[in-house]
Amino acid sequence: MSLLDQVHSGRRHRAPRLLIYGTEGIGKSTLAAQAPKPIFLPTEDGLDQIECDSFPLAQSFEDVLGCLTVLAAEDHDYQTVVLDSADWLERLIFDHVCKQYGAKSIEKVDGGYGKGYVHALTQWRQVIDALRYLREQKGMIVILLAHAKIERFTDPESTAFDRFSPRLNKNATALLCEWCDAILLATREHGAAKGEKSGGQRILRCVGTPACVAKNRYGLPESLPLSWPDLVSSLSQARSG
Repeated sequence: MSLLDQVHSGRRHRAPRLLIYGTEGIGKSTLAAQAPKPIFLPTEDGLDQIECDSFPLAQSFEDVLGCLTVLAAEDHDYQTVVLDSADWLERLIFDHVCKQYGAKSIEKVDGGYGKGYVHALTQWRQVIDALRYLREQKGMIVILLAHAKIERFTDPESTAFDRFSPRLNKNATALLCEWCDAILLATREHGAAKGEKSGGQRILRCVGTPACVAKNRYGLPESLPLSWPDLVSSLSQARSG
C-alpha cells in the first residue's frame, strides 16, 4: 500500500489530553472526577473527600507504571485516566533516577550540572507512552493534574515578569505541554494573580497570557467556568465548528 493511500483528511476526533494545574484546593480533582467514568492514579494523598474510583496511593515510579499497565492489559469500563498529581509523580521519578545513579539528590545525578533532570525525561516518556496507548487503543481521556507555582519569566521581546506555571522542572513542563492538547490553569476570576482563595468565580484559563502558561488546540475561549460540563460543551463546539 502506498503512503498516499494512508493519507488522512480532516480532523481527528480523539479523546482529549489535558493538563490542568492550579493552587491547592481550587477544585482540580473535583473537576476531573466529573469526567466520564474516571479512574484516579494518585501519587499524593488528597482524594478522601472526593467520590471517585482510585488505585492505591503510588509509592514509587514502578507503582505508577504498574497501574498504567493494568489499565492497558485488562478489560475495564473506565473512560478517563486521571494522574493526580504530575508534580508528585515527578518526585517519584527523581527518586527512581537517584537510585539508578546512586545519588542522594537529583542535582547530584551523573555528576550534576542538570543532568539528573535530563535523565528524568526518560521516565516521563515512559509515562507518556503508556498514556498514549490508553488514549489510542482504549479510547481513554487523559487528565494530568498539577499544582501551580509562580516563576520569573524573561521575554526576549519584553521585560521580565512573574507568571503561573505547572510546579514541575522546566524540562518536564516543556515535554508535557508539547504532548497535551490543552494546558489549563484553574484559578479565580478576581485576585487570581495573587493566588487568593476568596472572591471571584473559579475558572479555567485556556489561553496563555503574560500571567500564566496555558494553551489549547481546540480554539477554546480565553476562559471557562471551572466545570466539566462547560469544558465539554466548549470542546464539542470546537470540534463541530
